Amino acid sequence: MKSLAELAAIREKMKDKVVIREGSGDVRVVVGMATCGIAAGARPVLNRFVEKISEEGLSDKITVTQTGCIGICQFEPVVEIYEAGKEKVTYVKMTAEKADEVVEKHLKGGKVVAEYTISAVNA
Repeated sequence: MKSLAELAAIREKMKDKVVIREGSGDVRVVVGMATCGIAAGARPVLNRFVEKISEEGLSDKITVTQTGCIGICQFEPVVEIYEAGKEKVTYVKMTAEKADEVVEKHLKGGKVVAEYTISAVNA
């Protein structure tokens, strides 16, 4: 970084991502980031949700946060989606690619990606 202008440009570029992580959207995407989740690959999943939601212009409606242990370590990385008036959806064994699909189908399209949920894995 060589100037204040460069710093301002970096700040502007990252502003949407910070809002997503601290926002108050109607929908919350919560990624389990305890040691077990991180070891299983939760960090790229979290990053992909933040990037994709920002790219799709959904940052005013959706907040992405992280939490500690969700308690189902064998299914990590785990992502829970909370929507007002609806039952929580728990996605398991997530990857960045699956996160793309969840954003497209569930968060944008309103249809749960059933094959990635804990119900499908436990069936």
